[in-house]
Amino acid sequence: MIAQELEMTSEEALQIDFHSDSYRDAYSRINAIVIEGEQEAHNNYISLGELLPDLQTELAGLAKMENRHKKGFEACGRNLNVTPDLTFAEEFFSKLHGNFQVAFAAQDVVTCLLIQSLIIECFAIAAYNIYIPVADDFARKITEGVVKDEYLHLNFGEVWLSQNFEASKAGLEKANKQNLPLVWKMLNQVDRDAKVLGMEKEALVEDFMIQYGESLGKIGFNTREIMKMSAMGLATV
Repeated sequence: MIAQELEMTSEEALQIDFHSDSYRDAYSRINAIVIEGEQEAHNNYISLGELLPDLQTELAGLAKMENRHKKGFEACGRNLNVTPDLTFAEEFFSKLHGNFQVAFAAQDVVTCLLIQSLIIECFAIAAYNIYIPVADDFARKITEGVVKDEYLHLNFGEVWLSQNFEASKAGLEKANKQNLPLVWKMLNQVDRDAKVLGMEKEALVEDFMIQYGESLGKIGFNTREIMKMSAMGLATV
């Protein structure tokens, strides 16, 4: 199913003028967000390696992968002759970044994993899945490769948290309550730009909730708990 989706090319993409001023303006922010998101992920996995020294080598490998993704998305911007608005992107991630740094300073592995390995990865996967059918040919090929890797990153957090579920459960619920509402605010912030690129917010929300809910289930939460956690802050969408 996923493979078929990644191979799809939307008819809408054929109608998009990738070189119009409006498209390139919106793309300058969306492209910056994915570049900054990959940089955040790189840094976060390096930090997690300090908190989980037994897994440092594996986490360093994930960090290198994220850096490679960043370079790929930088190439996507250059292909359209777009300069990414990195100042906008840094502000876009600032609250999640701040919460991760607070958790890291407190050596709170559970919160760090929820932010990076669940929220950020599910956010990225949802965005890439919705973007691929409407992307230009160059960006589509780059993004198809990236999204396959992101499932590996998501799996790392799922495995660790499932193995430590009972000890992590309360911390995950607390971290979810604090951080998930930020995702809805972030989606609202880029609603207009995403639409210019052919990405509907409703589809992004749906894909994110599917990915996030499935991850919570794999970790050990039951259906009722998943529904409660996934709906946190949803009223702001």
